[in-house]
Amino acid sequence: MDAVLWIVLGVLLAIAEMFTFTFVLMMLSTGAFAAAIAAALGAGVPVQAAVFAIVSALSLVAVRPVIRRHRQSRLEADETPMGVEAISGSTGLVLEQVDTDHGLVKIEGELWTARSYDATQVLEPGERVRVIEVKGATAMVWRDI
Repeated sequence: MDAVLWIVLGVLLAIAEMFTFTFVLMMLSTGAFAAAIAAALGAGVPVQAAVFAIVSALSLVAVRPVIRRHRQSRLEADETPMGVEAISGSTGLVLEQVDTDHGLVKIEGELWTARSYDATQVLEPGERVRVIEVKGATAMVWRDI
């Protein structure tokens, strides 16, 4: 019976992982499946709990750094930024008034829809702006001083 409970816990943790994408719950799910194997082999509840804790901890220690390294952005890996990553930090020129609802800026020769990063800023045509981040196809900008 204990093995079934560990399997159910492992499946629930794996399903929960699908909604979080942190990979932490997947490591706990692995620990639960290992505890289910221990239970199926006749180990007592304290041993099952120890197997769960040890396998979960080892999974986190071994796999998490690898996942973090692969999720690292190209900017942090010292590669030449491309696409949207290359636009972040650039300066641009306001062509149409930019506020929290609408706006148009020219960034590196391209026209971008823009929104003010700070809700209180209204940027007038001719002002220089800096791109803070890009959300979809919209540049979030700040007055460049």
